[in-house]
Amino acid sequence: MTLQRACALSELEQDTAMRVELGGVPIAVVKDAEGVVHAIGDTCTHGDISLSDGFVEGDTLECWAHGSAFSLRTGKPLNLPAYEPVPVYTVQIDGDDVLIDPDATLAV
Repeated sequence: MTLQRACALSELEQDTAMRVELGGVPIAVVKDAEGVVHAIGDTCTHGDISLSDGFVEGDTLECWAHGSAFSLRTGKPLNLPAYEPVPVYTVQIDGDDVLIDPDATLAV
């Protein structure tokens, strides 16, 4: 596992997604309402749309273009038109650093 610094924890606003790119992999980093940090693939599987431009509600990230919501915990789409999941990445917090391994996805 090769963790890379994605951003500072202090840069993340609650219920907002931030797009980062690690090793050429676009990732949406989200701090949910409970303060838990999540990292999922930033590209909607329905269209080539950045999910980090979408809306965070509870433990979901909704694509702004077509309304598909993805679970921040599993990456699974919760409604159509998307039907393929996005990858979910391990997040580790070290002080103010948010660390993510862009090569390892969680199996859920």
